[in-house]
Amino acid sequence: MELAMAAEELKTVVNRLRRAQGQIAGVIKMIEEGRDCEEVVTQLAAASKALDRAGFAIIATGLEHCLTDSDIAAGGDREQIRARLEKLFLSLA
Repeated sequence: MELAMAAEELKTVVNRLRRAQGQIAGVIKMIEEGRDCEEVVTQLAAASKALDRAGFAIIATGLEHCLTDSDIAAGGDREQIRARLEKLFLSLA
């Protein structure tokens, strides 16, 4: 299955992944410096959450493309529908 996303959606996902990448680099540095365990775990949890949010954004976007035109015709805004689907998936995390 091909990942087909609009430029703005892709930018959001990439930003979340870059945030996670920076947080993971920070975790590695903290471990190498012998930093406090609680600080390391807190930073690792933030990285994990950023990765989860990126994944759920991709899932929500994929589902949005499965929506029928009747959802839009019924007064639904595509961005609001996408945000609602993403929120739904995030509630499962």
